[in-house]
Amino acid sequence: MLMHSLGKYFFYLKPLVLLVDLILASDSLFAIVQDPNIWVSSWDLFMTDEMQESPKPLKVGAMLLEQIVTGSRRGSNYVVGSMVSIGGIGFLLASLSSYLGKDLLPLGHPGSFIFVPQGLIMGLYGIAAFLLAVYQWSLVLVDFGAGKNVFDKQLGLLTVSRRAFLKQINVEIQLKDVKAVKLEVREGLNPRRRIALRIQGRRDLPLSGVGQPLALDELEKEGAELARFLGVNLEGM
Repeated sequence: MLMHSLGKYFFYLKPLVLLVDLILASDSLFAIVQDPNIWVSSWDLFMTDEMQESPKPLKVGAMLLEQIVTGSRRGSNYVVGSMVSIGGIGFLLASLSSYLGKDLLPLGHPGSFIFVPQGLIMGLYGIAAFLLAVYQWSLVLVDFGAGKNVFDKQLGLLTVSRRAFLKQINVEIQLKDVKAVKLEVREGLNPRRRIALRIQGRRDLPLSGVGQPLALDELEKEGAELARFLGVNLEGM
């Protein structure tokens, strides 16, 4: 009897676990930091560790280097948002079918479910999925995390800009404070391959955007090019 009861609870919780896993697998769930000073020291919160790609060079010259950083408008986020939206609508229709006693879905017979607790729980799943879908599509709509890195030797200035929900965040750092370019590599279930800057008096500043992890040789090549441009050492390889 005990095992049967536990099995029922696990059956009800399984869809919610799948929804949470689906959202956590997305590469767009960043922390929103509104204060630029906090944003510099907490950049790791803004950039997820699961998947990272190198910023793409936009303009390269003797005195200027601009890099484009990809935001939330990625194919994977469109897929995740669509799946969560469809799943949420399905759960809501199943819950409504259970309440009305009519099958509103072409698959299965949700109208035969008892509203309490089956229909009610599916309705809660549907509401949770709807809220997650709204959050996911909001990230895509504003292209959260998109921006660029501008290294200007003439002005001696590094300008880092990122797009947040409510405003554009811009941070300026003196190039003379950049002491080294670091390549951070961590393997395992939560891999990290990214390029960061070692800044005097501050925490390391990651420059990578969100995407598939770079190959090691490509990461080393792009890190070496940036270190050569800035005239600093390359660390981490």
